Amino acid sequence: MAVEVKIKKDFGSFVLNVQFSSEDNRIGILGASGCGKTMTLKCIAGIETPDEGRIAIGDRVFFDSKKKVNLPARDRKIGYLFQNYALFPHMTVEANIGIGIRMKGQGKNQRIKELIDKFQLNGLEKRYPSELSGGQQQRTALARILACDPDMILLDEPFSALDGFLKETMQQEMQEMLKFYDGNVMMVSHSRDEIYRFSNCLAIMDQGKCLMIGKTREIFKNPGLKEAARLTGCKNIASVEKTGDYEIWVPEWKMTLQTKEKVGDDIHYVGIRAHDLMEVQEGTENSFRMESVGVTCAPFETVYHLKQQGMEQEKDLWWKKNSNIEDISESESFTKIIQLPKECLLLLI
Repeated sequence: MAVEVKIKKDFGSFVLNVQFSSEDNRIGILGASGCGKTMTLKCIAGIETPDEGRIAIGDRVFFDSKKKVNLPARDRKIGYLFQNYALFPHMTVEANIGIGIRMKGQGKNQRIKELIDKFQLNGLEKRYPSELSGGQQQRTALARILACDPDMILLDEPFSALDGFLKETMQQEMQEMLKFYDGNVMMVSHSRDEIYRFSNCLAIMDQGKCLMIGKTREIFKNPGLKEAARLTGCKNIASVEKTGDYEIWVPEWKMTLQTKEKVGDDIHYVGIRAHDLMEVQEGTENSFRMESVGVTCAPFETVYHLKQQGMEQEKDLWWKKNSNIEDISESESFTKIIQLPKECLLLLI
């Protein structure tokens, strides 16, 4: 179903002024902490009331300040998965799941059993939330949401408090669980990896506003805006001066670069993702003799901080390489010919 969100709410020190619409049923909202992502979800769910605007899902209008429409949260048919899952601590798994089922008697019991089977909670029916693992709590919370047959599910950074291994496991579990659900899903996160996995349509938010919306993979490929590039993980961003239709000067890197795309007059920045830098032969277009001035090591990748040999740059360039544990040396230094391929340059407004 189509989603339309056009809301404004003044919180005093912060103003939420968000506008976006989408025909896609898997929408992600990406933004830094404090940009208004969660508040947007709460306005859609009816937990918060905007000062003005309109919210509609399909042909159902939840809020319209001009027409004095403001459906109560209970009538919006929206399931909200909070960061901490918000299970009732004094209720068992089956009681938590059944709390939102309006039917009674055998029909209600049958629906609870179906959801327990679907979400692999067999044997946990009589347990309380404190007796469940994080994954079991998440499955219970999602089963409780689906018990109400919602038209839309809102996911509020559901993996933000988890460690790396558990996070990846639970992301996979949730992707499998959501295969059963045909309605709209909207997820907010500050993690580009989560958004990339879960959404087909992506809205970029910054300081209470939606900067852009489009297909997730297209935005990652060509973000267009400096802030969108940064939020989608681009480490190398610098201001530029246009010196030709297909040429830019980058003062912070002391480089003149040839571009594949024509440079518009509104282009003020260039970006290149750290994994797109390449070691090449001398004389290759957009290549420079660079030396490492620092290194950041992780178990299976290394990030080198580079500058042009003999140049005093304002910003280092980040070069990310896959590596084996035994190959990594924190003291490794080198001079190499490094290329910034023109087809990988992101021209940004």
